[in-house]
Amino acid sequence: MKKEFDPKTIIQTLQGVLPREQKSIALHEPLFKGNEWNYVKKCLDSGWVSSTGKDVDRFEKQLAEYSGIKHVIAVVNGTAALHICLQLAGVTSGDEVLVPALTFIATTNAVSYCGAVPHFADNEERTLGLDPFKLGDYLREISELRTEGCFNKKSGRRIKAVLPMHTFGHPVDIDPLMEVCQRYKLMLVEDAAESLGSLYKGYHTGCWGRLSALSFNGNKIVTTGGGGAILTNESSLAVLARHLTTQAKLPHAWSFNHDMVGYNYRMPNINAALGCAQLEQLPEFIKQKRSLAVRYQEAFADLKGVKAFKEADFARSNYWLNVLLLDEEYSAARDTILELTNKLGIMTRPAWTLMHQLPMYQYCPRMDLSTAENLERRIINLPSSAFL
Repeated sequence: MKKEFDPKTIIQTLQGVLPREQKSIALHEPLFKGNEWNYVKKCLDSGWVSSTGKDVDRFEKQLAEYSGIKHVIAVVNGTAALHICLQLAGVTSGDEVLVPALTFIATTNAVSYCGAVPHFADNEERTLGLDPFKLGDYLREISELRTEGCFNKKSGRRIKAVLPMHTFGHPVDIDPLMEVCQRYKLMLVEDAAESLGSLYKGYHTGCWGRLSALSFNGNKIVTTGGGGAILTNESSLAVLARHLTTQAKLPHAWSFNHDMVGYNYRMPNINAALGCAQLEQLPEFIKQKRSLAVRYQEAFADLKGVKAFKEADFARSNYWLNVLLLDEEYSAARDTILELTNKLGIMTRPAWTLMHQLPMYQYCPRMDLSTAENLERRIINLPSSAFL
């Protein structure tokens, strides 16, 4: 028989999973136990610490081999990667881009950087990501297909792309989403920032969209301190991405000639050196994080009104951040649990504020977002560092 719901019981259960010797436990910390010092020192000794160098090339090659994606362009952060992905997908000023309401703000900001309009779609509880079935029904009602693409009947704007985000590392249900994209002439761009090492039906996230973006921020499963990457299987897009992210400078021994408006987005060599060492340990990081996820699932299985979130049947998640999901009837206790755990030095966090609830995005077009609103009330992120 399950124990009755009580915030104190939840905290005791959490304390039983986490290391007792640690007074303060962060939400997600990097783990440096490989060749990080060695590779960074070699980079310093070489003098090649900026945006060109052998470590950048090596990092991109390692990442391509691991993910199975042909082309990788390392950049300064995940937001820059998203910006270039959308630009290369043909998103221009005045277009609309479908974005999940429950996502990190970088997803939506990247749309704004292109002069486009975020159009918010609902999430689903099965994956915590964008709901492809609800999106398909919604587009059937509000869109009009023309020769030049899909258009919003209400706003008159072209709906150019869909930008799903693999929430907390859990893969979106991509196959039905691709069907929606094909039916409505939409470009699929993946925000895979949180899902390095996650698989959908045996293939790495980021393989499905025409372009995709990764993040290597300090709190990600693999870090370069700050950094990101653009992924694509199309050689022409890879060449253009590399050109745009290096100020669109034409190759020459000494002349400074530029043929497009470009960006100073390339990853520094010293960051890539750190990333090379981190990628060597990625399989072990994933193994440890998946083991922690199982411990959470088992620990909370005997409590009423709460569950540790588990990957969908078609997915193999990296469990970047573990999720404690409250039943709706107990959602009012979320903030009490957050307050008590943080007072004890156990860092927990709610989900992000929903995009349509932020002042700069409150007037953007949106579908019914009842599931995203429901999930936002019920989600608590738990400590998820690999060494836990």
